[in-house]
Amino acid sequence: MKAVLVRAFSPYDQAEFGELDDPVPNQNEVVVDLRASDVNYPDILYIEGKYQAKLQFPFSPGLGGAGRIAAIGAGVTDLSVGQRVLVLPQHGTYSEKVRAPSGYCFPMPANMPYAVAAALGLVYQSAHFALVERAALKRGASVLVLGATGGIAMASIQLAKALGAGMVIAATRSEEGARFAREIGADETVNAAMDNLRDGLRDAVKSVTGGLGVDIVIDPVGGDLSAAALRALAWCGRLVVVGFVSGEIPQIPANYLLVKNISVCGLQWTDYRARALDRCHAAQRKMFDLWEQQHLKPVISRSLPLARFRDALADIKNRRAQGKVVLLTTERDD
Repeated sequence: MKAVLVRAFSPYDQAEFGELDDPVPNQNEVVVDLRASDVNYPDILYIEGKYQAKLQFPFSPGLGGAGRIAAIGAGVTDLSVGQRVLVLPQHGTYSEKVRAPSGYCFPMPANMPYAVAAALGLVYQSAHFALVERAALKRGASVLVLGATGGIAMASIQLAKALGAGMVIAATRSEEGARFAREIGADETVNAAMDNLRDGLRDAVKSVTGGLGVDIVIDPVGGDLSAAALRALAWCGRLVVVGFVSGEIPQIPANYLLVKNISVCGLQWTDYRARALDRCHAAQRKMFDLWEQQHLKPVISRSLPLARFRDALADIKNRRAQGKVVLLTTERDD
């Protein structure tokens, strides 16, 4: 099968495109013929050896995809050959086929395109657990989402609105980003390119929240923006750390948490997959339902053939993507 291959840690654009043996399922595993693969920032970290987990060489990156089950191993009773699924494995979806535990497969709605299913997986799962479990989102709450054009930000904006947030504010550095955020459901936008970000972001957020600040911040960015967003929290507000696409890990001042009665927590979605897989399935069913009800609509800014994975990753690395980028192994969507 065709696949992206990593034989040694290197810059992402030096990964190979070549051949791997077709996978064979072991007990309680399935093999999925992939039609579409989700592209995410952690893919770059895996290729370059900067992720906290290191994979054995050679490996194929890719944390999510969608396709049809091609083979099932012994012990698999709840899935069948030919079934259409979203699959969220530990790695390997930059390929024509992927092997994964059967529990990592999520049956798709019959009318859902594969590219949409791939886009509706990892980032929406992450947004769900960040908002619902870590931030304890309640109906009517206000939410500030950082890095408004990224995949997790898009998912967080749409999901917060779908789950009843009273106001969703998107922080972005450009008018184009602000326009995109409003198109996908943000009620307000604030400019994160201001000179005095430390005080300016707080003031901008308070100006649209009646001086209160926000109940929740979803932060996939890190760096100075994260530190500024901490100051924009309302009393008893919660900031959820989801990632560091800025490349900078912020230092959290504990004294500020104390005097403002605010909290900071983290979200590592793979821990939910490892420890609470049933909750991942419940969350994905909920998101598929919301898609069918037209409350969620992942924006796919670019779809590229698998062989053009370097272009896809460059879009993510250089923050050119608005929403999701998807790799296609075939032009068919059957």
